[in-house]
Amino acid sequence: MYGGMSCESNNYGGGKISLTITEPKFKTLGQKTKILTGNHAAAHAIRQAKVGVISAYPITPQSPVVEKIAEFISKGKLDAKFVKVESEHSALAVCCAASVTGSRVATATSAHGLELMYEMLPWAAGNRLPIVINLATRSLGAPWSVWTDHSDFITIRDVGWIQFMCESNQEIYDTNIQAFKIAEDPQVFLPSVVAYDGYILSHTMMPVTLEDQQDIDAFLPPLKHHINLSDISQIKGVDPVTTPHIRNRGEEGTAPGYYEYRYALQKALENSIDIIQQVHDEFAQKFGRSYGNGLFKTEQVEDANVIIIAMGSVASQSKIVVKKLRREGLKVGLVSLKLFRPYPAKYLKELLKEKETIVVFDRDIGYGYEGVLCYELKSALYGLKKSPFIKGFIVGLGGRDVTNEHIIDGVNRALNQAKTGEISQTTEFLGLKLDQLSDYDESTFFEEVKK
Repeated sequence: MYGGMSCESNNYGGGKISLTITEPKFKTLGQKTKILTGNHAAAHAIRQAKVGVISAYPITPQSPVVEKIAEFISKGKLDAKFVKVESEHSALAVCCAASVTGSRVATATSAHGLELMYEMLPWAAGNRLPIVINLATRSLGAPWSVWTDHSDFITIRDVGWIQFMCESNQEIYDTNIQAFKIAEDPQVFLPSVVAYDGYILSHTMMPVTLEDQQDIDAFLPPLKHHINLSDISQIKGVDPVTTPHIRNRGEEGTAPGYYEYRYALQKALENSIDIIQQVHDEFAQKFGRSYGNGLFKTEQVEDANVIIIAMGSVASQSKIVVKKLRREGLKVGLVSLKLFRPYPAKYLKELLKEKETIVVFDRDIGYGYEGVLCYELKSALYGLKKSPFIKGFIVGLGGRDVTNEHIIDGVNRALNQAKTGEISQTTEFLGLKLDQLSDYDESTFFEEVKK
């Protein structure tokens, strides 16, 4: 028995084993704790946000998000319009159209689905549409893969969206509720992505506390859209053809140039950090759950001279390593990056300015350079009087397991290189098994080319 789980009957492998989920006993007033996958945690948050329009196309491992939302709508638990389309590109196009009519809008996707949406992503950001996408992260082909890494999440860093990464199913639920409030703030009006590792969270069940609908309604008020074409009392334009220069259009007034629009988008992203922290703190005060400062989470950083930096599943795994290395006498801490865009450079710089060694683990590659988290951190810490030694490693691409041993190996390698002052932008991969490819037909394809 665990939190209301009990065995009943069903045939499986010749025996009779099944699992019935009943209401857990560890309830608090106005709350329900359910055993949910990460995908279903996202779906419940979208339901409780009272989204008006959903449009989506199925793709593994995201599909259960929108399947559950469709179920909510069909059973009358969510009063929303579900628009079925032929592709993810069309799904986001529908979301954009619905948003400009004043509706609260959401969708979900993964990997190549997100890439197919790519054309519409800057349109949503440029028009300042507060859409929320849930992204169950998945590797990009080729070769074809359905397992996780953070490649898809990383590819959209330059289109103007707010980007969050989650470590638990509870965090998925909580971040979704906050993401709508942040995106819809009049000082922000920007679309957001709430990301979490495919399968590792999307299909794994955990206890998730669902808040009372009245409390969610009090925290997340109805959307007051800055465009809202359904309000015909005011004439508004969407996606105007914009010249390089400001234009005086006589009685129609002065129109910004493209340059001014881009400036406004950049400033909205920069200034959204304050709103993100305010909303996070308000949520924590109201519901009793917080995630660091809303930008990143820390573990034993105060007295640490070695800092691990990662996000998502890799950060979760690193927590175990921090405890293990601490027991062995090494003062190690962890920074788990929650907010990827806008990048919290100022706050990281202040946090890390006195640290000696930083080890960055990327579940992605900035192809042709090194891990994206690694080189962005180097950029953020540029200008410190005494910069810490920073070493990055690539781990876990395509769903390859990231083990304690990989992280410990990376920490030890970084410490050894720090002693010699060996600074390099060369990518180092942990967990490769190239020695097993000697009899592969294209084995030379995997050999390191040296001049």
